[in-house]
Amino acid sequence: MTAFSPATPSAFEIPDVPDRARMRRETGARLRASMATRGVDALVLLNNANVAYATGANWPLGDAGLSHVERPVAVVVAGDPWPHLFLPFREGASDESELPADHLHGPVYLEFDEGVEDFARRLAEIVPAGSTVAVDELTGAMRRAASAVFPGGDPSDAALVVGPAKLIKTPDEISCMRIANRITEQAIAEVQAAVVPGCRQIDLSARFVRRAFELGATANMLEAIWQVMPETKAEGVWTTHGDLALPLLSTERELSAGDVLWTDVSITYGGYCSDFGRTWIVGGTPDDRQRRQFDRWHEIITAVLGVTRAGASAADLTRAAVAANNGVKPWLPHFYLGHGIGVSAAEMPMIGTDLGAEYDENFVFAPGMVLVLEPVVWEDGTGGYRSEEIVVITETGYTPLTDYPYAPYGH
Repeated sequence: MTAFSPATPSAFEIPDVPDRARMRRETGARLRASMATRGVDALVLLNNANVAYATGANWPLGDAGLSHVERPVAVVVAGDPWPHLFLPFREGASDESELPADHLHGPVYLEFDEGVEDFARRLAEIVPAGSTVAVDELTGAMRRAASAVFPGGDPSDAALVVGPAKLIKTPDEISCMRIANRITEQAIAEVQAAVVPGCRQIDLSARFVRRAFELGATANMLEAIWQVMPETKAEGVWTTHGDLALPLLSTERELSAGDVLWTDVSITYGGYCSDFGRTWIVGGTPDDRQRRQFDRWHEIITAVLGVTRAGASAADLTRAAVAANNGVKPWLPHFYLGHGIGVSAAEMPMIGTDLGAEYDENFVFAPGMVLVLEPVVWEDGTGGYRSEEIVVITETGYTPLTDYPYAPYGH
């Protein structure tokens, strides 16, 4: 069995090389349209992924920047086609150079009272008085000086603006994600070849990260997972929900022949994420029970992809997955059947979560949405099976972005 092909021919064209200027214009237009819908005049964005989406800039901080003192900050004002970017560094960042000089600013330090005082002065020069403002994160110092930073009143939640804008990807965004996945899969192929008894989890991580950056990755978005699965749930790490633990951090543990590995990695290219997951067996091949598990997983993903298209709901996908798994949910209780992906490795929509059945029924897919589907099949004594597939929603079905074999379970 090979990587999946589109269910039907798709007219969704993905450029081989992303036009980053066009991408920034189109994502900017989506963001300002979402602002208008929510009645927001200005956005103040601290979250790395949101800043990347709003400005088109990207840097090697990755998700570690969420708690980094020297992080980029973006301000988006309605009616202004250019975002403002406050950037604490130049080396390692790209694509900020297209911003007009008066929209590219020096650093702000929003963890400190003095830094917030300075930012309040700068913000007042950018955002017209009386504007309705939304913010995605507030530092302690920003909360202490809220009346100075936001003189028009308490800001609203920028997630309600940015989230809807990010749902549908432009062709250039998808091009970035496809390149990110190609980099990931090329690096992963070299890692998989090195998976032998005696190798350490952290050595696999080092090999993957080094090769991914050699191939053009911008950031490592996820601490690479090479998780050795227990033979039974009872032998696994304790969890509050009584099911399997995932993810567990990689250590200096040496892998042994027959270990079942659940893998999960993510990098960025141009600010956009890949997501990769497969199940491997160290130094061996699956036994008959393990092959039957893979066959069941393949039946589930085939059933899910069979209903994946524009106009389908998230509930359509969960129903197909459960029906193909004899009425049992084929995903971990603390995770999901699937999720979106873009400037974050996991973003809305979340499919099959505790957001509830009503959310799944009401969330309808549209062309240009990108999903990661990751059903799980478990049977004690086998180590289980898990893989991930990334697809772009089209009018008639889907276009796959994942193109990696299922060895040693399949081709």
